[in-house]
Amino acid sequence: MAYRLFEGKKHASIYQKYRFSPPEDLKDAIIQYLDTKKGPPHVLAVDLGCGTGQFTRMLAPHFKEVVGIDVSENQVEEARLVPGYPNVTYRWGTAEDLPFKDGTIDLLTAASAAHWFDQVKFLAEVNRVLKPGGCIALLGFSETNLKFNYKDIGDKLDLIYQEVKQLLQPYTSDPVAISDSKLDAMYSAISFPDKERVENFPRKTLISVSKLMGFIRSWSMFQTFEMKDPQGAEDMINSVQKRILHEMGVTCPDTEIEREWEYFCVLASKPL
Repeated sequence: MAYRLFEGKKHASIYQKYRFSPPEDLKDAIIQYLDTKKGPPHVLAVDLGCGTGQFTRMLAPHFKEVVGIDVSENQVEEARLVPGYPNVTYRWGTAEDLPFKDGTIDLLTAASAAHWFDQVKFLAEVNRVLKPGGCIALLGFSETNLKFNYKDIGDKLDLIYQEVKQLLQPYTSDPVAISDSKLDAMYSAISFPDKERVENFPRKTLISVSKLMGFIRSWSMFQTFEMKDPQGAEDMINSVQKRILHEMGVTCPDTEIEREWEYFCVLASKPL
């Protein structure tokens, strides 16, 4: 991987606690795509940039073996602490140098991670390790149309959230912009003729104010800001939480608000 911004033990712990899993029905759409292109049985899935394993574990019921790979040893260690998935293992590694033989993988996935990969090297590995008919699924979320809903002040909460993103813009890496573009360049670079996009896959959940602050802490740009100015980062989080609670007219940070955003997915199948 060209960027290594998620490796600290503290960041890994925050990531495990506050990052959310992709929608179950999006995972089902990926499995259906694999069923159509390659056909069962499905033996091996590899989840790249697995972080603390949120999406890796979702794949477990559909494969004989699932391997999560991440460049951060601390993220991998956090993932290993989650019990109950005997067919899931985690390894340190990169998306550009996979420890698998040619033509052995049924499905390669990356959830909110592919924008960090070296595109040329990654796609060369994809072509090498996938079985004929094997698939890749690169998914992520878009906050372009993000909305918060709470009584009649959703617009005010949206504005505060966008102000936070603007404040952190100087600490934002180029790959985050690649993710915001829904991996357009990656999609174009995939050489497999059989490829498609799943656009605007809606997601709506409740999230407490405190967990929303934890989610912001998990951002790579916040972590960069915190490394450069720890007190400034803490002051920002406290100020944002205070503003949100004031607008909501509540004092308890466990109060929940509704959050709407969208997922997307790039799918491709290696020719038979």
